[in-house]
Order: sequence, then C-alpha cells, then structure tokens
Amino acid sequence: MSSSVLRQKVALFALMFLPGFAWSSWITRTPLIRDTLHASTEVFGLILFGFSCGSMVGILWSGKLINKYGIRRVALAGFMLLAVGFLLLAVALLLANQQMAFCALALFGMGLGMIDIVLNIEGAAFEQHINQVIMTTLHGFFSLGTLVGALIGMGMTALDISINLHFGIIISLTALTLALQFTHMPWASALVAEQHSDNRSYKAQVIHELKDTRLALLGVVILAMALAEGSANDWLPLLMIDAHGFSHTSGSLFFVGFAAGMTVGRFAGGYIVNHFGRTAILKFSAVSAAVGLGLIILTHTQWLAALAVVLWGIGASLGFPLTISAAGATGENRAVRVTLAAILGYIAFLVGPPALGFIGEHAGLRIAMLPVLCMVILAFFCTSAASEKKAPLKHPA
Repeated sequence: MSSSVLRQKVALFALMFLPGFAWSSWITRTPLIRDTLHASTEVFGLILFGFSCGSMVGILWSGKLINKYGIRRVALAGFMLLAVGFLLLAVALLLANQQMAFCALALFGMGLGMIDIVLNIEGAAFEQHINQVIMTTLHGFFSLGTLVGALIGMGMTALDISINLHFGIIISLTALTLALQFTHMPWASALVAEQHSDNRSYKAQVIHELKDTRLALLGVVILAMALAEGSANDWLPLLMIDAHGFSHTSGSLFFVGFAAGMTVGRFAGGYIVNHFGRTAILKFSAVSAAVGLGLIILTHTQWLAALAVVLWGIGASLGFPLTISAAGATGENRAVRVTLAAILGYIAFLVGPPALGFIGEHAGLRIAMLPVLCMVILAFFCTSAASEKKAPLKHPA
C-alpha cells in the first residue's frame, strides 16, 4: 500500500470517528442537560426531537447540495454545523434556554446527517478506487467513536466536570482532527463525478436510479438491517430488563456488550467479506439477526436471551455498511445510489425505534420486535441484489 493511500485511509477513518465521538459525548450528559434546562421529561423529549428534525433535514438535503456545490463544500459545511450546534448548546445551558437548546440540537443533527451521507458516498467511491473492502472498517470507526465518546462522557460525569468544559474539549478535538486530516481526504467520489458527468437535474437522476430493481431490493435490505441496529440501540436495555428479568445493571451491560460487538464485527468485516464475498455475508448477517430476534421474542430462558443478543449484534454489525457498499458498486451514478440507500437506512434509524416504542407500550417489547424480525427475514431474500458485477473487492493483507 502506498503512503498516499494510507494517509487517505487515515483521514477517512478519522473523520468518520468524529461524528460518533461527538454524538455519544452529548448523549451521555443528557440527564445533566435536562436538569440544567429545568425541563420536564415531556419537554426534554421535545428538545431532543430537535436533533431528529435536524438529522432528517441534513440527510434529505445532502444529496442535492452535493450535486450543486460538490462534496468537499458539503463536508466542510456539515462539520461547521456540528461545531456551531455544540457551541450553541453550551450557550443554551449557560442561559438555561430551552428553545435555544432545541435549535442547537437541530443544527448539530443537520451537520451530523450531512457528514454521514458525505462519508458514506466517499467511502463507497474510495473502496472501488483502491479495490479493497473498507466500508465495514469505516463504520467500525464510527462505532469506535461512539464507544470512546461514551466512556469519556461517563468519566466526565463521574468526575463532576463542567458540561461546558466537556463540550469545549470535544469541539477543540474535533477542530484539531479536522484541520489535520481534511486536506488528506481522497475525494474519490469527486473524481468519479468528473469522469461520469451527468447533466440531468438531481431530481431526474434520483428518479432514474429509483427505477433500478437492484437498488430497490437493496433498499429493503438496508431498511431491515438499519431497523435491527436502531431497535437494539434504543430498546435493548429495557427489553432485557422488562421482558427477560435482568437487573438494571445487567441491562446496561448488555447494551455495552452489543455496542462493543458491533465495533469488533465491523473491524473484522473486511477480512470476512474477502474470504466469503459480500452477498454471502449479507445473507449470514440476516440469518444471524433473525435467529437472535426470534430467540429474544420467544425464549423465557435468560442464557438463551443473552445468546440472542450476541447473534443479533453479529447480524446488525455488517448489514448497514455492506448494503451501502453494494449500492455504490452496482450502478454508475454512485453518489446518488449511496445517498438514496443511506437515506433509507437513516429513516429506519430515526423513525423505526419510536414506532416500535408505540407498539411496545400497547403490546409489550417482545411483540414490538416482531416487525423487525419480519423485515430481516424479508431482507434475506433480497440480498442477491448485492452480488458483484466484477471481481470482488480485496482486503489488504
């Protein structure tokens, strides 16, 4: 591997680490944020909704913005919005202003959504450019970022460090990493766009890609696998406590284990895909997630429920990044295809878990996992759309 390719990889992985790191850093301080804002649980839920609104706007607008202004500018704008959102949140906490906190989280979410789309497009293009599997590792760095951010947040909370000092440190680290790594980004997607210029409007490009049956099938896969991951992120601790009788501490440990398993699975994913192929691993991921979810729903034995979490995590870890990779590799207009696939995935992340909560409120969390199981089973039959048209990508030795 040449030194320039190595620098480009480091830059791409470092920038993917940042949104996960920043997101989990403020998530760990939500109890203190709520108390500082003097918000009830209901009002705080509305404040947090600002993040979801901003994320959806960033995700839905990013493709059109990239088509108009280019991926570099949109990436830089995304990171600037993330930093401004953090700064505004710090000011909102100083003033105990709930409306300002809502706006801050909306800006933060918008930046995060834009960054996620940009880095998924860039990762898929760079993967094809160097003919190596990197998407699973790329998402592994996002998971690693969430793990490191959460641990730092827990440490800051335990040491009673000021939340504004905590946020100042996060902003400084983000700015420093961005300054050091942004210029080393490969921007392979920009090169592809120049070589395959499309003079049609962005809307026309989207409509054309939506007519592709393979992309539609991959959309089903990414919806299912993102829903499997998102439902665990939001509901796993409560599911293990309420439905399987574990203690509060054990329920939290299951979530930590699930997150750690996701991280390990994604870092190992490139080597696994290299040996067995993307389609085979996607099928295995769907089977593993389906078996895990089935056990979670049906079993009343605690050790089987614990095993189910492991299987669920293994299946969820590779589904999202591999489907994003497949979307980019199975057509010419890679940027639009990856954007559409990522939008579907993030819609499942943001909309699916609250909908499952509504079902859980009326029928129990076990039953709430049934739609997820059905989607994952359906995804298994759609994974053939991920088959490579040319020689499979290689993972570096």
